Parts: sequence; C-alpha cells; structure tokens
Amino acid sequence: MTSPDTVSAAASFATAQVQHGFAAGVQHRTAVPPIHQTAAYEFANLQEAADLFALRKSGIIYSRNSSPTQLILEERVAALEGGVSAVAVASGQAAVAITLLALAGRGGHIIAANQLYGGSVDLLQDTLDDFGITTTFVDQDDADAWRAAVTPQTRVFFAESVANPIAQVLDIRLVADIAHDAGVPLVIDNTVGTPYLIRPGEHGADFSVHSATKFLAGHGTSLGGVVVDLGSFDFGAEPEKWPQLTRSQHRFGDVVPWEEFGPTRAFTVLAKSKYVSDLGPALSPFNAWQILQGIETLDLRVSRQSGSALKIAEYLAGHPKIAAVHHPGLAGNPWHELAGRYLPRGVPSVFSFDLAPDGDEDELERVARLIDGLQTFRLIANIGDARSIVAHPALMTHNHLNAEQRSAAGISLGTVRVSVGLEDPADLIADLERALALL
Repeated sequence: MTSPDTVSAAASFATAQVQHGFAAGVQHRTAVPPIHQTAAYEFANLQEAADLFALRKSGIIYSRNSSPTQLILEERVAALEGGVSAVAVASGQAAVAITLLALAGRGGHIIAANQLYGGSVDLLQDTLDDFGITTTFVDQDDADAWRAAVTPQTRVFFAESVANPIAQVLDIRLVADIAHDAGVPLVIDNTVGTPYLIRPGEHGADFSVHSATKFLAGHGTSLGGVVVDLGSFDFGAEPEKWPQLTRSQHRFGDVVPWEEFGPTRAFTVLAKSKYVSDLGPALSPFNAWQILQGIETLDLRVSRQSGSALKIAEYLAGHPKIAAVHHPGLAGNPWHELAGRYLPRGVPSVFSFDLAPDGDEDELERVARLIDGLQTFRLIANIGDARSIVAHPALMTHNHLNAEQRSAAGISLGTVRVSVGLEDPADLIADLERALALL
C-alpha cells in the first residue's frame, strides 16, 4: 500500500487535503477503545471485498453493519450476559424489532407478556401486525395462558425480566420451559434487570435484549440497543420452522447460516446482514463508544441505585397518601419471592407507586400536582439514568394502550413511575415528601 507521505509528495493540493497523513489499518495501541468515526472501510483488494460481501470472510464492510468500536461493545455485552455473540443497533426499540423480525419470519406468531413497555406493545400490535406477524398477549404469571396461546405458527416467546413500570419479576425458568416445550426460543428484554442483577440465560432464556440507552450507558446521552444470542437454542432441531437460518439465502449464494456459522454466530450474521443492512438502524461509532464508557461502572451504579430505590420504596410504603408501592423488594409484594430467587444482588431501581384517591378530586389533577411539585426528580421519558426520573405511564410511555391493556399491565391513572438515580436518597425522599405535602 502506498504510504501517505508518498501520496502527498506527488499529489496536488486537492489530493493532499483528502489523503495526507493517514494510512488505513495503522494501529496506535490506545489504552481505551477508540472511536472509529468512518462510514466505510478500505479493502486490501477486490477479492477480499467480494469475499466479505458474499459472507465467505468475516470483516467490516460499512458502518451501517458494524464498526470496530461497535464490535467491542457487542463482545463486551455478550460477555456480561454469558452469551455467544451480539448485535448492537441504534436503539433498544430497534434491537427488539430486528430480533423479533429475524425469529418470527414471514407469517410468524409471537406470544408476549401483557406486562411490557408501551413501545414494545406498539411494535407488536401495530407495526409487526402490519407485516403479517401476529401477537397474542398473555398474563406473564399465567403458565396455562402461555401454553394455550401456542399455535403451529408460533416462533417466539417475549417478555421482560423485570417489567416496566410495575416491576413484576418474571418466572423466567417457568416461561422458558413452556417455550422450549413448544419448540421456540424465549427472548427476554433485560433492560431493567441489567446483566449485573440477572442473566436470563442462566434461567433458560435464549436471547437477551437491551435498550443500552438506559442502565448500560447510564448517563442519558446516547441511544443504542443490543441483542445477545445466548447460544442455547437449536434451530437445527426443527429446521423447517427456521428457513431464514437453515436454508441457503439468494443474497448469500450457497451459504446456509446455520451450517456455515453454527450456534455461535448464525443468528447475529442473519440479523446484521439482512435486517440491520436492509432496514438501516445503524449504531453510530460515537454512541457505541459512549455506551462503553458507561458499562465500565455498571455494577457500581446499579448497586447504589438498587439500594437507594429500596429505601425510597420503604418510605413511600408508609406514607398515608400512597395507596400501593410496586417494588418486589418489599415484603408482601406479589413478586417478592421471585425477586429473592432471581435477583439476589438487588432489585432494579425502576418501580411504581399509586397515589391514594382523595374524595371527588380528579385523579389526573392530583398526579399532576405531585409530579409538578417535584424538584430533584426530573420529568423525563427515560430510565436507568444517573439522574432520578419520574414519569406518568398512562399519559406518557403507555399512552397508546387502552384502559383494558393498562389494567392488565397493572397501570392506573394514579400510577407514577420512578427511576432512581445516583443522588443522595435522603434528598430524593425529602423531594417526595415536599411534593406529597401539596396533595
């Protein structure tokens, strides 16, 4: 390859201003992952380019599919989850979408928990339905409902490890066993749970999905999503269910993903080379780098947030203006036993509470007075941030759900969600006390 000095020595000003001082592939031994802020990557020769495009060789073609910074993020999250490979994309919503699209296939059927983040419900009941992929929603605690919903077209079970916003803890092993009896994988959204507090693969799940925007990043600056293949599901056992993995695809010539890449990479190769490539939810190298910075302190942040959230939940549970506190760390909570079984390191810091009614006063006006009276908690549509956040699910994150769906998810007009950050819990309790005094 021609060196940059040779190029610039014989080049005009216009050529030098584009190429001088840089040689593709030069390593600089940086101590931390660098930001590879480039759209494309230079090939050594035409044969290498052809092999990469045909999936005969592994490597990076274009930043829509991957970047070196993104690869580090993928490997790191896969390691934290105990998985075999991962795909990082532009948002948590994109991670859920490409995972379900890749698994459901044409005309597939999904069984999903009622207790899901509102954006996931929108995706399932509206957009995927438009694509011909149908969903049956079930109560995640009802084993018989999961079993009864299975059809010959069912291709995936989907639920959250700890549901947003009511913090219901899923019996992952129970649901995984039902999914496997039906011959399909279980996908767990582990955004709230985080790989520090719970690793779904250790309890039978086959895929773990994250909105990396939340706890993995932790600083509230960068969107991103990751899906981890936990390496446990055998797509070759019933190959007719998974033609996208077990048959050759015209775009890849004679390559059969399951045969060529095996259980460690077949799904992620399919997800990147088809769904990410075609739909374009690319993760920018800069966002990948920022998420990596957050991951370095994940256990420290989550431990502190979990401890602070429990203190706040205990305070709220004793307040006369609070009707219920939905925190599985509290004795008497319906999911307290499951929390002890699945979350020995602590319960996540995202939970909800219901305001007690007061005579004939409008419930939404009462909620608004509380939320607008808070000073330390921020009114933001996010969770897992360093800042403590409050939200109103019925009017915000779950506003597209009808009353029946909200009820099935445990959400009322008086439900307030909190995501506890890194502030002093005494300050957060004082903030709640001031606001509650306004009611």
